[in-house]
Amino acid sequence: MGYDYTGDVHRELVDAYGADESPFPTDASREYPRRDFLRDEPLLLKRLLFPRCWNGTALLDDPAETRRHLTRLGTCIQKGIAAYSDRDAAELAEIVDRTLDRLPEIRRTLKRDVEAAYKGDPAARSYCEIIRSYPGFHAILTHRVAHVLYEAEHFEYARELAEYSKVETGIDIHPGAEIGDHFFIDHGTGVVIGETATVGDWVRIYQNVTLGALHFEEEEGEEHMLAKGYKRHPDIGDHVVIGAGSNVLGPVEIGDHVSIGANSWVTDDVPDKTSVFISDHPDQERKPNG
Repeated sequence: MGYDYTGDVHRELVDAYGADESPFPTDASREYPRRDFLRDEPLLLKRLLFPRCWNGTALLDDPAETRRHLTRLGTCIQKGIAAYSDRDAAELAEIVDRTLDRLPEIRRTLKRDVEAAYKGDPAARSYCEIIRSYPGFHAILTHRVAHVLYEAEHFEYARELAEYSKVETGIDIHPGAEIGDHFFIDHGTGVVIGETATVGDWVRIYQNVTLGALHFEEEEGEEHMLAKGYKRHPDIGDHVVIGAGSNVLGPVEIGDHVSIGANSWVTDDVPDKTSVFISDHPDQERKPNG
């Protein structure tokens, strides 16, 4: 079963590469250390979306080379969807076309995520450092593509991509989660974002944060069967910061301009312009070791 990309996104992507301005990388002469991947999709996506940072300079002024990369990525996506579907080759090709046609839009969104990471992390030195090194950015890059597949009801393959991203980054974002612009996960290890969670714009999350479920409903008439397809995760507003180790659980509403301090346990709605924090920290005791 073959796939050949025939749309116009390769031209649009090449034009977008040429329109990049500092502080995004604009120098095509740099060659970065090799990074190997166990499956092809992550590197193809990274190279198509940010070619200067992933040794993809051949794509910058060559729509034919960009099209070849799109064809390779499309072949991977087609195989992934076909593994869970009985659709014929023509239907699969149309699905892949629609997915790849979203890449320029996804790239514009990801550039806003890079901006958020740079502005939100005092340790960030350059946009290219974020694109290559930040696990939170790698996770959101894969998620934004997996979410497109999830929205098109290719749930299983979308989940495969998300699970591979978790292995790579230590960050678990379900492809069903809806995440807004200028999103930044700092450090990232242990972050979990559930399927029905929604996240607004300019949200910053630190390590070991869970946007999860509090209770589970059982399927009526089915022993040991949990219900599916209902709202069970939180909605996070705009301009929210969630500190390390915090748990926001259940279908709660977190308003805009909210700050949730480290290690908080939130199971109720939080109104706009509110800070949540642990008021009574445990007393610390010390004694000599010798």
